[in-house]
Amino acid sequence: MNKHFTEFNELTNSAGNYLEQKLCYSLKTSYEYAKVWKRLREFMFSNGFSHYDKSVEEQFLRFNFKNKSWKDLTVSQRVTYNGLKMLTEYHQTGKINIPSLPSKYPLDFRGPIGKVILDFLRRRQQRGMSRSSLHNYQRHLYEFMEYCEKRGIGSVGYIDLPLLLHFINQYNCDKKTVMIVLISTLRIFLRYLFKENLTAIDYSSKVPRCKKVTQPKIPSLYSKEEVEKLIASVDRSSPTGKRNYAIIMLAARLGLRASDISRLKFKNLHWNTSTIEIDQVKTGNPLQLPLLPDVGNAIIDYLQYGRPVSEEPHVFLTGRPPYGCFTTSNVVTHVVQRAIIKAGIDTKNRRFGPHSLRHSLGFRMLEKSTMLPVISEVFGHKSSESTRFYLRIDLTSMKQCMLDVPPVPTEFYQQRGGAFYG
Repeated sequence: MNKHFTEFNELTNSAGNYLEQKLCYSLKTSYEYAKVWKRLREFMFSNGFSHYDKSVEEQFLRFNFKNKSWKDLTVSQRVTYNGLKMLTEYHQTGKINIPSLPSKYPLDFRGPIGKVILDFLRRRQQRGMSRSSLHNYQRHLYEFMEYCEKRGIGSVGYIDLPLLLHFINQYNCDKKTVMIVLISTLRIFLRYLFKENLTAIDYSSKVPRCKKVTQPKIPSLYSKEEVEKLIASVDRSSPTGKRNYAIIMLAARLGLRASDISRLKFKNLHWNTSTIEIDQVKTGNPLQLPLLPDVGNAIIDYLQYGRPVSEEPHVFLTGRPPYGCFTTSNVVTHVVQRAIIKAGIDTKNRRFGPHSLRHSLGFRMLEKSTMLPVISEVFGHKSSESTRFYLRIDLTSMKQCMLDVPPVPTEFYQQRGGAFYG
């Protein structure tokens, strides 16, 4: 019995990794499905099932929902239903297929324009675009395809600026955020058309921008003690643990972004000069950082005793065969998030990904009176203006800038006709 449930645990763990690494599901969503599968395991144990298959799925759904139809299920019940369906599909095929679009949107990308859009979406998905972003792209580009059909435009070669401007102007939307996503999607699609020689003019730069100005949120911070607790909590006895420890050290000690960690290659490690030299994924700007001894030792430990044998040029590989590079930076984010939760660190009202470790490093540098240009250089910021973002969290230095407010004479409040005259 134990052997059978070990196989079931391996099945659910592998399916969970597939959701996160291949389909880019968030850690929160993956946890929801993991809870469904845990209930399923208890159901199997209680009813004497030793193997999972389609018949177990059907009995579990019947036990929970009787003969309810999909429309009668609550939101949490639909999560359970989807979790069972995905696990069965993964058990049978080794993969999970998600609908290209939510059911309320048509799936019929038709005609020459529809074919081009599908090719574009397929490439975006191969580059690791998240599921929610892909759905937004599909919805907006489907509406654009329909608009082109109504206007008699049968090929992307006939798209011009008046057509684009009219489409944007007639778009019925009260939310500015949706309009921003629409225009951003159009600009990226138009840039793709030009690069693929499908249009003679790059209209992406001619479509007006739609900018939403908001005050950035205060960065989430973790104290030096919390960061050290996180680092000390990582179990390095397994190959995956050694990998995760090296990832966390890169984020906590050097402030590297998740995208740069996930794409780190051997050619970026310069052992003779004890430096890491990369071209940042976010900005494209070169960045050189010192390869600190504890960071270097963590990487060496993983390479010697944890990394699978592979010709892959990337440093960090997936923990399960077939071993390969991370297809998305979400893997790095999830590694850090799981470690913080497992370490028992309170994350209430705070984000808890690798970027929070980056912010925490910046804050500690400010506490030590490090000059902004130095912090900018360490973080790979193009200018110190980006680094000023961290000044809002340096309350100690801000207190030194406080000015005394001169006392107001009592006569001011007693003057006739004044705002305070009673």
